[in-house]
This record gives sequence, structure tokens and C-alpha cells, in this order.
Amino acid sequence: MATRASRFTLPALLLLPLIGVYGGWAVTTIEDLPDYGVVRQPLNLTFTVRQHGVTKLSNLEPRVEARAGSVTTAAAAERGKEAGQYTARLVLPQAGEWTITIHSGFMGSRVTLVPLQVIEAGAQAPVALSAADRGRRLFVAKGCVTCHLHRDVSGSGVVAVGPELTNRPLAAEYLRRFLADPSIVGSGNRMPNLNLKQPEIAALIAFLNPTGHADVGN
Repeated sequence: MATRASRFTLPALLLLPLIGVYGGWAVTTIEDLPDYGVVRQPLNLTFTVRQHGVTKLSNLEPRVEARAGSVTTAAAAERGKEAGQYTARLVLPQAGEWTITIHSGFMGSRVTLVPLQVIEAGAQAPVALSAADRGRRLFVAKGCVTCHLHRDVSGSGVVAVGPELTNRPLAAEYLRRFLADPSIVGSGNRMPNLNLKQPEIAALIAFLNPTGHADVGN
């Protein structure tokens, strides 16, 4: 009986990596990432889910969870007007650092954002983030974290189908053009146009190339 069971179990185990390669992952991209939240004021997160970072996935049932210490809250996401688009409305009950995880609803794919500072209503706004700090947050929120390894970002390179970006400074002008329109590198590139805003592009450049010096080999 043990021998018979192993005959069926082994092929199933061999299929596990194939599931990941041929359809088992997705990239979540948040449209507008807030710098901070306010207690009991709705925090709306609109995001798009793409299979393999490319094909927009509709008819999913995503959910968003938030945790601060022992306190948790969650919200189901509703479908948006565009393909693959969803919006979740969170109401966070107390001040502090909240860790937000978006479960895409597709094959277990999820993303956990850099912790968000939440303040009491009427409190002074937190000190503005530096461009590099905001770029690091956007690296996660825009989905770069799924396809690219960056050793300064915990959990990055989930599937690592793109090049590693740790200590790989690229010319700011090239990054500005590429992030605005990834198709400039030709048809072989599979990165979609994320419709990044110019301030988002500037922040990502500040994070990816903090020294301002380009690697001429890239």
C-alpha cells in the first residue's frame, strides 16, 4: 500500500513547481499609496491584480487585512470599473503602525505593505517621507517587490522573473523614460505600463539610484 501511495504522491509533488510557473502567481499594484492614515477615517485602497504581472484578473474576491499589535481588522474588496481593479475600505481603530496585507484572491498571491503610520484625528501630521523612503514603499505597493529582488526590501523577489535591483544604479533619465513607458525597450519586455505619476517615478528613482551615479554596464 505504501508503494502504491508513493506512485501517486510523487507526480503531484513534481507538479507543484509547474503550478507556480504556469499560472500560480499574480502581482498587485496599488494606485494611490497614502503616506499615513487617520484613526477612524476611511482608508480606501484601490489596486489592480495581474496574472504574471501582465493579464488583468477580474471576478476575484480579494480581501485586505490590517494588524497593529494584537488588534486586527479586515475588509472585502469590491470590483472597480476597470478590468482587474478592486477597492477595499479600511477603518483603523487606533493610532500606531499598521501592517496591511492584500490577499489578491488568486492562487494565494498576496503582498504585505511597508507598515503605515496611523495618527489620531487632529494630531500633527508625521514628518514627510524622504523621496528614497517613499520610493521603497512604492517598490512594494506598485508590485516591483514580486518580480525583482532588492535586498533592502524584505520579502522581495517572490518569483524573481526580473533582474535583481540591489546596488544596480541605472541612469535617472533612462529610469524616468522606462518607468513612464516600459515598451521603450522593445517587444521582449513583459513589464506593463503601470501609469505611474511623475512624483512616484521620482521617488522610485531616488530609491533605486540613491547615489545618482549610473552603472554604465547596464
